[in-house]
Amino acid sequence: MNTISLVNTFNEVFGNGGESQTFFAPGRINLIGEHTDYNGGYVFPASISFGTYAVARKRDDRTLRFYSMNFEDLGIITASLDDLSYDKADNWANYPKGMVEAFNTHGYSIEQGFDILFFGNIPNGAGLSSSASIELVTGVMLETLFNIDIDRVAMVKLGQSVENNYIGVNSGIMDQFAIGMGKDQHAILLDCNTLEYEYAPVELGDYVIMIMNTNKRRELADSKYNERRSECEAALKDLQTTLDINSLGELSVEAFDTHKHLISDETKQRRARHAVYENARTKEAFKRLHEKDLVAFGKLLNDSHYSLRDDYEVTGVELDTLQEAAIEQMGVLGARMTGAGFGGCAIALVEKQHVDHFKSNVEKIYTNKIGYAPTFYEATIGDGAKALTAQ
Repeated sequence: MNTISLVNTFNEVFGNGGESQTFFAPGRINLIGEHTDYNGGYVFPASISFGTYAVARKRDDRTLRFYSMNFEDLGIITASLDDLSYDKADNWANYPKGMVEAFNTHGYSIEQGFDILFFGNIPNGAGLSSSASIELVTGVMLETLFNIDIDRVAMVKLGQSVENNYIGVNSGIMDQFAIGMGKDQHAILLDCNTLEYEYAPVELGDYVIMIMNTNKRRELADSKYNERRSECEAALKDLQTTLDINSLGELSVEAFDTHKHLISDETKQRRARHAVYENARTKEAFKRLHEKDLVAFGKLLNDSHYSLRDDYEVTGVELDTLQEAAIEQMGVLGARMTGAGFGGCAIALVEKQHVDHFKSNVEKIYTNKIGYAPTFYEATIGDGAKALTAQ
């Protein structure tokens, strides 16, 4: 994205009036480790080249003005530092408002207002985490513009608190962590229990990660996400009658298989099995990527999808059709849904020389079955949230 054109648009919207600065926060894909984060397990995300840009400038009063090039019809949304409470009428601007409120609540004082323009090129509703991207780009803006000394992991936690306590989505920390801590050409193995993390180089050689968007809108807050979370919590309670554990992520596959009879309900048992087995797959995937064993890595992607389909039941016909069509194609090592499910995106590991055939064949199969086309994006893994050059 050309930052100069963003600054020009900022000046058109807010007027010329001093120096502005430009910021960027990526979206993310999760290579593997789905619905493990809030179960105290491992995830394996990477930040991608799509994301959210912001141009901002301080004001001399306590007014906050928000504008998004993605929602131009909503115009400028205005708020005040004196009232940062959630307001449904403020629509998307509640995400940056929530970050300002979180900074103030946690002792990072924001005493002046600002004007801020956003532009996101993450496909809307794709499940590549546009909300966390908005939160973190706001975070790096506040950090830079107001000279705030904040540890990046602390900022990541503030982003999660906005999602949980301000917006009201009971999500784990993975999205904000991947976006805040992303590193060019690396994925992050993150222990969601301890926040200990390791980077793994993503060296795919002759292969690329293809993002396949179902183009079915997925509204996280309205999905069955919270239901799955409570089912896992209930399964954990049953296991805790005998086992001294704080999360499903502490269990090995063997320990789970030995004690799964403690979970009274068969559905909850399947939910917990996914969390435990997926956690094991994620650690294995980290190892395989380090060894550059892409064939084994691809198989783990497939196994992850089947578990999400059968045990966790969060895929749906659109994601299943994409995954099934993908793995039938020449040069594909594996494919799986990524994100919370119920629509959104899947990823596939595709040999470069077969990419064109892959796209045309998968599009044909998907369109014939679903009635509309998917969209394809090649995922480039890039840096996490950061300030760009001052304008």
